[in-house]
Amino acid sequence: MKIIGFVKNSLIDYPKHISCVVFTPGCNMNCWYCHNKQIINLNEGTINEKEIFDFLGDRKKFIDGVVISGGEPTLQPDLINFIKQIKKLQFKVKLDTNGTNFKTVKTLIDNNLIDYIAIDIKAPLNSYNKITSFSNITDLKKCIEYVKNSNIEYEFRTTYAPNLTFKDIINILSLIKGAKNYSLQAFVKPCHINNTKIMYHSSSEYYDLKKIGEDYVTNFQIKNL
Repeated sequence: MKIIGFVKNSLIDYPKHISCVVFTPGCNMNCWYCHNKQIINLNEGTINEKEIFDFLGDRKKFIDGVVISGGEPTLQPDLINFIKQIKKLQFKVKLDTNGTNFKTVKTLIDNNLIDYIAIDIKAPLNSYNKITSFSNITDLKKCIEYVKNSNIEYEFRTTYAPNLTFKDIINILSLIKGAKNYSLQAFVKPCHINNTKIMYHSSSEYYDLKKIGEDYVTNFQIKNL
């Protein structure tokens, strides 16, 4: 398992739980607004698995779960075995994913290896290549439907990037209609972007979308605004 970063304590990455966060390198998308761009093109990890498991063994009374994020964790061929070892230590596991590896997601859910999944929906399906430089969204559609109909805790989430429109978010809501949880995340400019003329969406747009979104999903949250 390739691990490029490790946050030992987090109160915000796993809802209602204290967690640690493991970051994996590599991603099959290239979102221009990504805050983890420095790791998406890396092929090697810098943190040994043993360091993670030693930490977890010492923190059983203080940590509830492990969040696995990235990059895109499902690109890691050792992901399933890594999670199995975490579950043996009796920690909850949350997976952050872009939902483009249906086979791995299904295996994890079917074998009760994850307790929570967050799937980033970057754009309406017909705009994926424009926003992410990735166009094969077949597995994403499968993941959305499978997760919606599973018993696992989950959320879908979208960063309201400046080049997404009000209508784009409505289209995403239509795609996930009937879902339990959806988070619309405010855009925060990453440090590697020097453009000072970025047009941010107004706060009122977020709340107008929340009002509309409550007809599509059970729980609509606005984050980071």
